[in-house]
Amino acid sequence: MDLKGKKIGFGLTGSHCTYAAVFPQMEKLIELGAEIVPVVSNTFKETDSKFGKAADHMDRIREITGREPIATIVDAEPLGPIEPLDLMVLAPLTGNSMSRLANAITDGAVLMATKATIRNGNPVVIGVSTNDALGLNGVNLMRLMATKLMYFVPFGQDDPVKKPNSMVSDMTLIPETVKEALEFKQLQPVIIERNKK
Repeated sequence: MDLKGKKIGFGLTGSHCTYAAVFPQMEKLIELGAEIVPVVSNTFKETDSKFGKAADHMDRIREITGREPIATIVDAEPLGPIEPLDLMVLAPLTGNSMSRLANAITDGAVLMATKATIRNGNPVVIGVSTNDALGLNGVNLMRLMATKLMYFVPFGQDDPVKKPNSMVSDMTLIPETVKEALEFKQLQPVIIERNKK
């Protein structure tokens, strides 16, 4: 897989437990030749959790990409007309951000970068991480799955017993999903087994 010459936006939202799975995939895309433009939500930028400090996560993004993460709507808007992206990755995409995207709400940098990419007719790759994919957010998930230019990193239930509504993408499949999405194809199968218990 060769991604040389491809400019890929990489949006990260507030699923703190998923960052460790996502960061290596950013590195993999760079190894494959892509230029990564990091875009972060306010939650990513400002929230400390048991999974690490926000400042450390921001530093990790800078280290991986060599760029300052875009964190405001104003800074994300030029990704449409001035610095167009070939593709936008959203990983992890929380249920909260998913509901906003599905309902055309652009209230942060990640969603603005996504809107800018869609406006240019380019693909968006979604790596879901939400506790209510099979609950209230199910309608938003299905709306996005039926939306043009949206491609999903294959996902499944991560803990059917303790969190029966939760679904998470296999983030190791981000590069392969990106490759297919650049050709406007969905990597199959979309629904996979995540829990082997």
